Amino acid sequence: MNRPRLLQASWLPLLLLTSLAGPAALAQPAPVVLRPQSVAPLPGGLDRVLLVNDNNPELIREPGILLSTFPGAGRGVPAAHLDVALNGRFDLFSHHVYAGKPESLDSTLWLAVLAAPRGPGPVTLKLLAGATALSQAIEPGQAGAPFLPLPALMVQGTTPVWAGPGSRVATELLSRQRSPELPASWTLTPGAPTTLIMLPLPVRGLDPLLNGRNLQLRLESSAPVSLATLAAFGRGNEPPAASSWAALLEGGLSPREHSPTPRGSKGGMVYSRVSGVQVGSVWRTRITDPGKSWLGVSRAPISWPISSLERGTLGSGQVQTAELQAFYPGTAWAAHGNYGVEYDLSIPLRNDTTKPVALQLALESPLKGDAASGGLRFKSIGGSTTGSRPVMFRGTVEVTGLDGASPGSRPLGRRSFHLVQRAGEPSPAFGTISLAPGASRQLQVRLIYPADATPPQVLSLLPLPDPAVNPAAKPAVKQSESTPATRP
Repeated sequence: MNRPRLLQASWLPLLLLTSLAGPAALAQPAPVVLRPQSVAPLPGGLDRVLLVNDNNPELIREPGILLSTFPGAGRGVPAAHLDVALNGRFDLFSHHVYAGKPESLDSTLWLAVLAAPRGPGPVTLKLLAGATALSQAIEPGQAGAPFLPLPALMVQGTTPVWAGPGSRVATELLSRQRSPELPASWTLTPGAPTTLIMLPLPVRGLDPLLNGRNLQLRLESSAPVSLATLAAFGRGNEPPAASSWAALLEGGLSPREHSPTPRGSKGGMVYSRVSGVQVGSVWRTRITDPGKSWLGVSRAPISWPISSLERGTLGSGQVQTAELQAFYPGTAWAAHGNYGVEYDLSIPLRNDTTKPVALQLALESPLKGDAASGGLRFKSIGGSTTGSRPVMFRGTVEVTGLDGASPGSRPLGRRSFHLVQRAGEPSPAFGTISLAPGASRQLQVRLIYPADATPPQVLSLLPLPDPAVNPAAKPAVKQSESTPATRP
């Protein structure tokens, strides 16, 4: 039988979060190229919306509680619960992998989301937006997103483009869709928890036996609630009985994986994965010059970090990682990577020079580093990619305000681009922004940081690589990666 194949290497981006940080993790014998430019902290910060971040264990080996914000008092294993009330707006990010049972080629692991009121009355829970996808769909009607080999940049059209479940879910949330597998609302009654969602993670027919699921929900409750995610086996490929989920909530945790390096430790760093409740769901800001309401084009070339983290600030000195209000021992102590976080960036651009200017806008994956080096380091600039380096970003970016198709035409409205980026290889630009002296242009950039990515990235505003058009464009400088510009 021909089985669909799920490449094991496709899980590398998330797995990299548990490896040693710093330049050595990306070391290659070839020299790197330093692109001289500014790297500035991204203005603004995360909002205060709570996000339940359920990613440890990523690879589920045994059934049990994955994450619970229920009170622990009076339950079978009190330590399995974080006791965090969720009220009003809150989000859920859940990403897991299942590798099957050794004794069975067709087993299915089931994932469930449960919720219950914290008070004596019923609660209305609304799904404002939500999406879920498998890496491989097994049955008709299941949303699948294989890790397809795609070009570095593709324009999203009437037929959506994605590679991997994190890419698909983030793409659908950006386009304001709701997966048909997800109800629009629930009424939670006091007493036994309500099962909101029950989703399969099947491996039948896959070679190797490996599948993953990403789930993201934007929720709003009318009163405080508790929420939990659980994993269990049913009978064969049939789901567990509805009553079994409440019973499972009285048990213990599914085993964790990858304990983190303690915060503040020196040397190599294991980030681990997150299992907790983070503070912050959206980073919304305007990027301007200090003390002004606009950003001058004379600041280019300039980049701002996206999802910067400990040991990976790219010289900006900015760690964007969301802090955790509560988390389990042996899991990440901060939300490294900001998976599921939306970046909504407004750039009121103005040509503050006396000559016409043409700039390019791009999202890029430079080589990871921490110390300031006078620019960003890449493996190649302007050349073709080799395809040998790990993929660092698979996902969609929405951009508004690029040049139209012909000179003098109106700027384009909202357009979406799917990116597949490898480590240290600059991405093709989304497009060009051409401005006459004194002219202004409103740019808007939105993305939801996808599960199938490895931070950090940068949003870059760059002169066209033509000295005749942009005399300020600076040449790249070759460096030896044996003496890196960044250190742990």
